[in-house]
Amino acid sequence: MQPLRTESDRLSDRLAARLVAQIDSGALRPGDRLPTEQQMALAHGVSRTVVREAVHQLKSKSLVVSRQGSGVFVAQPPAHLPLAFDPAVLDSVQSVVHVAEVRRVLEGEIAALAAERATRGQVAALRRALKAIDTAVDGGGDGVDEDLAFHRLIGEATGNPQFRLLIGFLEQYLREAMRITRGNEARRGDFMAAVQQEHRAIVEAIARREPTEARHHAIRHLVNGQQRLVESGVIVQTQKETP
Repeated sequence: MQPLRTESDRLSDRLAARLVAQIDSGALRPGDRLPTEQQMALAHGVSRTVVREAVHQLKSKSLVVSRQGSGVFVAQPPAHLPLAFDPAVLDSVQSVVHVAEVRRVLEGEIAALAAERATRGQVAALRRALKAIDTAVDGGGDGVDEDLAFHRLIGEATGNPQFRLLIGFLEQYLREAMRITRGNEARRGDFMAAVQQEHRAIVEAIARREPTEARHHAIRHLVNGQQRLVESGVIVQTQKETP
């Protein structure tokens, strides 16, 4: 078997995709025991750490299960397939645009509902979250974890636990996209200032209980983030041809 070689894709994602393909094709069937970490590392030309990360991805999708003292086995197929995005598709700059489109649809309405339902304590928590982002960035961090926490709090402020679960699910895919956008914004002071202002506008609209404004500012924040990537040359904006 040829070793995995990649430049932009993570090795663990590639290995996970290969294992999923083997399960889908029937090469690995429910109840089959996966090779040991060492065996897979040698077979695929990767480290055992990469193997562990790949197997963890399969476990998170309920495709394999661990049995203490016995190893890792292919799981029985679930009655209902879980919602999931393909990591191989998401690991690209273009995927940032796709994720931003998904976020626009969801987060505009989530912000509007938060404006209708947020408690004073939740508004105060949102303001603390903004300070946490600034503190992280001032300390040399990228602020990704703090930014994700900020958006998670907006979801919690809706009072709908399903939004909290949905945002929690999306975080695993938003993280890499957010690293690209925040990394781009960190290169320019005006970009960082704009992001801070956009975040504050969302929070203040929620605090004033203005759902229309909150929706507008949440959507505008994501649109502006994409435009900042275009201005920096990170992505190329395509235009539709006129008939």
